[in-house]
Amino acid sequence: MDLGLKGKRAIVTGGNRGIGRCCALTLAREGARVCITARNQERLDAVIHEINDAGGEGHAVAVNLTTLESCQKVVSETVERFGGVDILVNCAGAARGGDILDLSTELIDDALSLKSYSYLRMSQLVIPHMSQNGWGRIINIAGGAGTSPSSGNIPVSLANIAILNMTRALSDAVSKDGILVNTICPGLTNTQRARDVQQASADQAGKDVEELLQELGNELPAGRIAEPEEIADVVAFLASEPCSYIFGSSIYMDGGGRRGTP
Repeated sequence: MDLGLKGKRAIVTGGNRGIGRCCALTLAREGARVCITARNQERLDAVIHEINDAGGEGHAVAVNLTTLESCQKVVSETVERFGGVDILVNCAGAARGGDILDLSTELIDDALSLKSYSYLRMSQLVIPHMSQNGWGRIINIAGGAGTSPSSGNIPVSLANIAILNMTRALSDAVSKDGILVNTICPGLTNTQRARDVQQASADQAGKDVEELLQELGNELPAGRIAEPEEIADVVAFLASEPCSYIFGSSIYMDGGGRRGTP
């Protein structure tokens, strides 16, 4: 299937590692020109080399997306370099957890500031460029914790549920302009971030973190956790020309772990 991405201009936030990195590489291999952004310049440069080696065209902007000025810098540099923006993949941001009985509200503020607010600001900034062309795709990455809160994950849960609501509202606002806004909700995925998060549990259980991740995957109907490339493949479809009738939706890529009604 021709995804129609050749020459499209994309921004991928959080593009220096994990799911964001895979999204950037997948879009580049499909012919898109890709601007990646994150805080770590060294990691961004490494991904740009991968994009170039794959025959793509990449650009990197090292910023902290918790400020409006930083978001503006990413969009303005992309427009200056590529002449516009057709695709936005919001993938930046992680959140620290904490027991809700003594949870600091500052942790919630941090989660909302980097993840929810940057997603909204980036979307608001690219929409005028997409509207001008009558075509655009915004794909938000929001983990399944948004609809599966626990006593220890409230900061990330609140950040993600905000993104789910934002997706639907943005979709309603811009669908008439040919812009599709959707969310992918990954479950546990085989990234370094997953290893970092699970390391304490692995240490407590006296297990290797890889062993623990395998056990957690075995509990899913899929029998394994996701690979980031699998998430990126669906991002590429949602960003494509053939994707023409998915509006304001949340797609759960959790290996069948979700049990609630969408």
